[in-house]
Amino acid sequence: MTSRVFLISAAISEALREARFDDGSPVDASGLRAARTAAAAGAVPAGGRLWLSPTVRCRQTAEALGLEGGIDVAELAPLDVGRWRGATLAEVSAEEPEAVARWLSDPASAPHDGESVRAFCDRVTERLDAAAGFEGRTVAVVEPEVVRALVVRVLGAPEPAFWRVDVPPLTVTELSGRAGRWNLRAGRPLA
Repeated sequence: MTSRVFLISAAISEALREARFDDGSPVDASGLRAARTAAAAGAVPAGGRLWLSPTVRCRQTAEALGLEGGIDVAELAPLDVGRWRGATLAEVSAEEPEAVARWLSDPASAPHDGESVRAFCDRVTERLDAAAGFEGRTVAVVEPEVVRALVVRVLGAPEPAFWRVDVPPLTVTELSGRAGRWNLRAGRPLA
């Protein structure tokens, strides 16, 4: 059985514009306009299931895209950066340069008292593998780091590659296949 999972990265927010670790901020006005434009153009993939990263931004993006009936999926929550939440990487680097260097170079490290990149990749991959048990299509509106983690795992890339994958807002990454054997179609814009 082949499953299809369409990962839609959430629309832009002020925190994303400022390269700020997730702080729960909503989608900004330009992000809402872009999502509504994509919906009006019929560019949003249809699916039998709608999963959401449990964030305000993902719920607002789904709504602006005209997607209804989504469920928050805990395994698709953003990377937990612990005490760094709400800060920019530049701010954290100025205060804790050794911790940031360790975090960026060691996927098992979580110096912010949150979650390591390895644990995060494991968590989101478990949800992807669960999707393989469903026939048909799943659409998931998720935070960019969820897409990055799944791209790294699907390609079998080393975990440090997580930091080398850029995921623009409102792009679709399509995964098709089954648990342990996924194919990737990356980054087409919705608009």
